[in-house]
Amino acid sequence: MPSPIPINLVFEDDLGEAVARRILQRSPVRFVVGAVYPGHGFGNIRRRLTAFNNAAKGMPYFVLVDSDDQCPPAKIRGWLASPVHPNLLFRVAVMEVESWLLADRSGIASFLGIDRTLIPRNADQIADPKRFLVNLARKSRRRRLREAIAPRPRTTAQVGPDYNGQLSSFIANTWNPRKAASNSASLLRCLKAVDNFQPIWPTH
Repeated sequence: MPSPIPINLVFEDDLGEAVARRILQRSPVRFVVGAVYPGHGFGNIRRRLTAFNNAAKGMPYFVLVDSDDQCPPAKIRGWLASPVHPNLLFRVAVMEVESWLLADRSGIASFLGIDRTLIPRNADQIADPKRFLVNLARKSRRRRLREAIAPRPRTTAQVGPDYNGQLSSFIANTWNPRKAASNSASLLRCLKAVDNFQPIWPTH
């Protein structure tokens, strides 16, 4: 059996980390996660992406960001002045990693306790996945989840007090990226890139 591939993670937030780890865990390729670099937003990742690209010459990196309203190829061209190194897995979720969670329609519906038909089949076309997911949580039959994921009344918060905690638990224990990929083209491209990843190691 081949040795696992060591890889560092770069992500925007807690959910991005959970998604990246789950994707690597469920890949037929064996990975072992090394260092982790929370980006605290795409702006910080953008500023450091050239450094990550250079560092990938000696150690693979998996960088995961949201596309928001910008297409992935344009984002890649705009962020890197030099070509992407083969050891840099730079992937973009369309529109957000929440899109990929919603793409596992049966999994997220069961988790929230809602009807699966409330979730569109093409998750990449949901304009604001985070808001869409929060609104689904408001329909949940489970009060604990409603109060954790949806913001409280008369607050300016966009999400509930344990949004990241509850969804990170869903990702780690329930979310099926293989099943979700049938409803998300961007996730399918990501899984193919991970499954076909073959790092180039320094010869000296």
